[in-house]
Amino acid sequence: MPVFFFDFSIGFLEIRLWDILDIAIVGFIIFQVYKLLRGTVAFNIFIGIISLFVLWWLVQALEMDLLSSILNQFASLGVIILIIIFQPEIRRFFAIFGRTTVKGRLDVFRRIFSRQGQQGSVESEKYVRAVSTAMRRLSRTKTGALLVIAPNAETMEFSRSGVTLNAVISTPLLVSIFNHHGPLHDGAVVLSANRVHAAGCILPVSNNPTLPGTAGLRHRAGLGVTEGTNVATFIVSEETGKMAYAREGKIRFNVKANEIDTLLSQAFREAQRSIAEPSKGGP
Repeated sequence: MPVFFFDFSIGFLEIRLWDILDIAIVGFIIFQVYKLLRGTVAFNIFIGIISLFVLWWLVQALEMDLLSSILNQFASLGVIILIIIFQPEIRRFFAIFGRTTVKGRLDVFRRIFSRQGQQGSVESEKYVRAVSTAMRRLSRTKTGALLVIAPNAETMEFSRSGVTLNAVISTPLLVSIFNHHGPLHDGAVVLSANRVHAAGCILPVSNNPTLPGTAGLRHRAGLGVTEGTNVATFIVSEETGKMAYAREGKIRFNVKANEIDTLLSQAFREAQRSIAEPSKGGP
């Protein structure tokens, strides 16, 4: 029997090959959208829009005519609203999709059938030591620094505000970037996929009223970027040389040198886990 006519039944439900293909394609698209928006403010907006559509469907099913007519005005323009709100994300989606259609799929198979995960863990520890050593040096010399560890810098809006480097993480490179006489020392360095993705990046500043008056712009930026995105930041104060750590809208001041390695390792692991989880579970 030709594959085009392949079908089977589960109880009263008849399933065709095209039904399976249809579900797989839709699942793949949802997976790509999730991967693109995850950890950004746009993801929260997307969830809000989906919730609105679910509410619209519910009020229609319950025949709540007045509320249904109001929500229907939003739903009828839903596609246009999505395009307007997510225009930058849609452009990035097609750019990333086109660039990684072949390479990205091959990377998944390499992770499954090779020992790449174990090697990646060893590599990450090497980079953790490099970043830790750099922070200790910057702390001793009271050189201000701001580092961001992101799961996927390409999807982060702030990472495009600086200069793209895509360089191997090393202590000399990080120390030289934050040198007072360097052109990029005032911005943030974004670390992603065990690389120095960009330097001189501008971050959103937190308006958290609980921050102490001694917290400068570097600390407010380091906290602000964690309030809307899935990243971790490490800050070195230019005035005192003391180190700080921020994640999920919370900041720790006066982090000891012996704690930095643990926090860095945790941040690198969580960034890698955020990238790997969709690949393991699939769409």
